[in-house]
Amino acid sequence: MLLDILLIILGVVLVIWGADRMTDGAVSIAQRLKIPKIVIGLTIVAMGTSAPEFFVSLMSALKGTPDLAVGNVVGSNIFNTLLIVGVAAMVTPIVISRSTVRKDMPWSMLAAAILTVMCFDNVVSRWDALVLFILFLTFIGYNLHEARKGKKQPEEEEEENTMRPILAVGLVLLGLGCLVLGSNIFVDSATKVAQELGVSEAVIGLTIVAGGTSLPELATSVVAARKGQSAIAIGNVIGSNVFNVLMIIGITGLIKPMNITGITNVDLGVMTGSMVLLWLFSYTKLKVERWEGAVLTGIFTGYMCWLISLVI
Repeated sequence: MLLDILLIILGVVLVIWGADRMTDGAVSIAQRLKIPKIVIGLTIVAMGTSAPEFFVSLMSALKGTPDLAVGNVVGSNIFNTLLIVGVAAMVTPIVISRSTVRKDMPWSMLAAAILTVMCFDNVVSRWDALVLFILFLTFIGYNLHEARKGKKQPEEEEEENTMRPILAVGLVLLGLGCLVLGSNIFVDSATKVAQELGVSEAVIGLTIVAGGTSLPELATSVVAARKGQSAIAIGNVIGSNVFNVLMIIGITGLIKPMNITGITNVDLGVMTGSMVLLWLFSYTKLKVERWEGAVLTGIFTGYMCWLISLVI
């Protein structure tokens, strides 16, 4: 089992490193094609940060472990909302814009609520996945429209892109290869550990897998908070949560419909409830205070203890 644990760590490293390389290469190619920064930020970069969750969930579904696939998404959203925002707010209170509270957060709550309803029959069918994917395309279109509408000044000159085209393409291919290889290693090893410990795939997905694939978001938010830019944590969390449900479950479900048996109403309730709670904290004073961050972190700790109690 020690070897499988080491392989899990290796898989996480490959997935995160691969996502970074693929994003760097894709951004460079987009800049050379004169694609606006707004489009790059809302599509390539945002999808790049969700790439670890996407590839792990896709490989899990294809390998016949749908609980791992959905547990990864549900767990990642819980990690994002409770742990990442909670820790970031305890470092520095997070100031949130009114437009974020009114326009962006409802998307995250809507995505969580729809997935919760879809899981009532323990199946994510292709029709369910199609609805999610259409909502994902709507979300992208809406944000591109809002970004362009709110842009009053012409875009500054792009810095000269020094990355050679062949290198950019090479990074995309290398990153994609690492994502596929790393996610395969990760899913296989996590499944073996679950079987040896007698733990359900859902619990592994909600804890180890979700925590591993949420590392990029956690690192980004903590660093931003230390630099006094903790508001980035909110945008990071909202975007990631929406992408996780609408894009990842949408595309994965279209490719491979999933029968879910291990994800409970408690798990789905914590995912949706945590987003509603974050919205309430944000709505009151357009800020997440330190004590509110402590509450979010405390709920996350309690939820993790509950999951561990199911294993013991």
